[in-house]
Amino acid sequence: MDEALLRSLIPGVLAVLVRRGADFAAAEDAVQDALAEAVRVWPAGPSPSSRPGSGGGDPVRDPKGWLVTVAWRKFLDATRADTARRRREGLVDEEPAPGPVPAVDDTLQLYFLCAHPSLTPSSAVALTLRAVGGLTTRQIAEAYLVPEATMAQRISRAKRTVSRVRFDQPGDVATVLRVLYLVFNEGYSGDLDLAAEAIRLTRQLAAAIDHPEVAGLLALMLLHHARRAARTAPDGSLVPLAEQDRGRWDTGAIAEGVEILQAALARDRLGEFQAQAAVAALHADAPTAEETDWVQIVEWYDELTRLTGSPVVRLNRAVAVGEADGPRAGLAALAELDDSLPRYTAVAAYLHERAGDLTTAARLYAEAARKATDVLERDHLTRQAARLNTRLGADPRR
Repeated sequence: MDEALLRSLIPGVLAVLVRRGADFAAAEDAVQDALAEAVRVWPAGPSPSSRPGSGGGDPVRDPKGWLVTVAWRKFLDATRADTARRRREGLVDEEPAPGPVPAVDDTLQLYFLCAHPSLTPSSAVALTLRAVGGLTTRQIAEAYLVPEATMAQRISRAKRTVSRVRFDQPGDVATVLRVLYLVFNEGYSGDLDLAAEAIRLTRQLAAAIDHPEVAGLLALMLLHHARRAARTAPDGSLVPLAEQDRGRWDTGAIAEGVEILQAALARDRLGEFQAQAAVAALHADAPTAEETDWVQIVEWYDELTRLTGSPVVRLNRAVAVGEADGPRAGLAALAELDDSLPRYTAVAAYLHERAGDLTTAARLYAEAARKATDVLERDHLTRQAARLNTRLGADPRR
């Protein structure tokens, strides 16, 4: 049984059921039941079409058609047993005959539905992983470090919300991309690699829609993910970008990301994710940290600031200015921002160290460590403070 094939078929199967008239929540339950049936009957052996209750059809020749047939029958079985049977009798009477599924790709509409503006970001992420990604509630709960019952309630509420949404309503690509970006930024936890899952889903979206920002997001994910193996030391500690072993970067993923980005930029419809990917590409292109083209990076951050107005972008720009024009220029850019921004103190510490003010830098590193919410980042900042305090303690001029 090919699990990867099963998961890739889920969006299309679910979309067919919704398009036929099933409400989202019931359709999603039926698809999950069909997947369980597939796990039972698809392994090597007699053809599923010869087994009682298999739903008919040949999963070898038409796996999607087989899943659609079984899921639709599961939905109808549940419908007949439901108190709303009379309201749905028309659907029961119109059961389509088993056979090939019409070549209509509703995957994109399903993405829009799962990232509907009426959902909170956390609910949209959970529903996307469940309905489009085909992950179990338990897997999603473990990835987000919440109890399975809590995640089940979140997904159930999200399904009820989107069940009231017409399937043919136009969707917002930007919202879908934001949800996928949130999934990617969760990284990985336990057995579930959310970064890899986000890349898989974004590839699927890119196949369904020709949009430069979809390509930009895919390129950004590939370029960031390419550095993953070098981000931590053998003891699990964080390794800053400038200190990473670039020989451990995934050159294949970098080449693919750059190629996708170049094709997107050539369309001259610049967006936030393309600009972010351009920054990542410049980092990936530098043979060493010292050879990084910081002047171009500042220019891309200027574009990002124009596109988003984000204070976080301006914070990152201050770092780039400090590298391109010197730490004093970086501190001047930083002074224009709100000091309550996340990572503001860590950036200030870094720029003060670059400027030679080790006493202030040590104090700020320690302060930033106290504010950090990520364990790896907190430990890294604590080590930076300790390193500078050791240097200061050994300096007879202190």
